[in-house]
Amino acid sequence: MRVILERSNLLKSLNHVHRVVERRNTIPILSNVLLSAEGASLEMKATDLDLEVTEATPAKVERGGATTVPAHLLYDIVRKLSDGAEVMLKTDEDGNAMTVTSGRSSFRLQCLPQSDFPELSAGSFSHIFRLESAAFKGLIDKTQFAISTEETRYYLNGIYLHTVEVGGKLKLRSVATDGHRLARAEIDAPAGSEGMPGIIIPRKTVSELQKLVDDPDVAVTTELSDTKIRFTIGSVVLTSKLIDGTFPDYQRVIPTGNDKKLIIDRQSFAAAVDRVSTISSERGRAVKLSINNGQLILAVNNPDSGSATEELAADYSSDPIEIGFNAKYLLDVAAQLTGSEAKFMLADAGSPTLIHDMADETALYVLMPMRV
Repeated sequence: MRVILERSNLLKSLNHVHRVVERRNTIPILSNVLLSAEGASLEMKATDLDLEVTEATPAKVERGGATTVPAHLLYDIVRKLSDGAEVMLKTDEDGNAMTVTSGRSSFRLQCLPQSDFPELSAGSFSHIFRLESAAFKGLIDKTQFAISTEETRYYLNGIYLHTVEVGGKLKLRSVATDGHRLARAEIDAPAGSEGMPGIIIPRKTVSELQKLVDDPDVAVTTELSDTKIRFTIGSVVLTSKLIDGTFPDYQRVIPTGNDKKLIIDRQSFAAAVDRVSTISSERGRAVKLSINNGQLILAVNNPDSGSATEELAADYSSDPIEIGFNAKYLLDVAAQLTGSEAKFMLADAGSPTLIHDMADETALYVLMPMRV
């Protein structure tokens, strides 16, 4: 194999694929990226056996072929080469090593045979649909923060993507919860998603998708079955296994009878929560909201370090209420809201609270209270 590429093209593609490769691997081939040169492009592929990313980049292929080299090592080398440089990748006759040459720099990397590289066989996909990347990004960004990190409840370690009928219209909905909070977002269901199975996209896959859907002009093609999902975003193809589990009936935890309405300036509220929570213990991080006519008082009391309070003007005319929340969870939700104001629908100190984005009716958040 002998190919010549622009350093910027090679770096961009390596940046997309090398992130999938785990830093520590017991299986040596999984530390490598598969390079396949053919026609006028170089295709790169990396996998961790659950997730696979491939991308082709334009290249001058003087001699076709394929090999695998350490992914993070190749990425670090290319990253440190001078901007605008040309890079030549050339394998030895015996295929045991590859030379990376650019200007006066030359690196020799050990290769493992292409035949050892695992294939994440996708099988056949039952559903296929296309979405604008901005719409797709919204579904992920608005819910990913609520994904559980508790490995024992593995079925909560991802985003639940499914279709649901709302008012006679089919919607594509994403939901994530960790048992303490829940985030839900939806868009009009695209053609081709009708009758799709409800699927759980793993946390690592979600994280990679967030980095890939940064170009608003690119459409995302989604293909899925009961066990796998494949996203095509521009020149990148990401294939992932799905979480094999049943997502809980989240509708049961979304309260319908909350009648106490609080409207507050989002930025002032987030800044105030951030300030008073400085004094809270990291473990509890509880902040108490005391809400009365036109006024919200935030209070934190930490026996070890002291206390803090802050007053805010609020639009509230129901019965006075005191309720506690985890400060981090409040800040996480506030960071997702796009409007200038946030609307809280409360019931009592022991019941879940609904939070609405005043500028986006398609997003909904539920927070469980804490004892304070």
